Amino acid sequence: MGKRILVPVDGSEQAHCAADFVVEEHPDAVMVLLHVINPADAGYNVQASIPTFSEDWFEGQKDRARGLFDDIEADAETANVPVERVIEVGKPTQAIVEYAEDNDIDQIVMGSHGRAGVTRILLGSVAETVVRRSPVPVTVVR
Repeated sequence: MGKRILVPVDGSEQAHCAADFVVEEHPDAVMVLLHVINPADAGYNVQASIPTFSEDWFEGQKDRARGLFDDIEADAETANVPVERVIEVGKPTQAIVEYAEDNDIDQIVMGSHGRAGVTRILLGSVAETVVRRSPVPVTVVR
């Protein structure tokens, strides 16, 4: 069985670069695209008190993920790289690491947001946390 490479997708240019890296460097691998929907992103506002808001928000996030997958998958199909799509719900760092542990992933390739200084210290870095906690090798693409 071929290599399975997990590529977390968040809509950033860096995530797209990570997918391009997999297509170029690992053309025989299966690229597993993972988008994590973080419920904390829904926020707390007047709309959140409307009973259907959370369902509508969640469906909107799933639609957004499918759009992100479509953009990346088009490039992968041109290179005949097979793609799997996965949507998880939770904290991104935890969901990425757990998915890699539980699903026969051989490597993670992900983008770096390139935060520096105080922003990086205050917000933390998803890529940095995944590198520290991952059960498989991680390649961070800039």
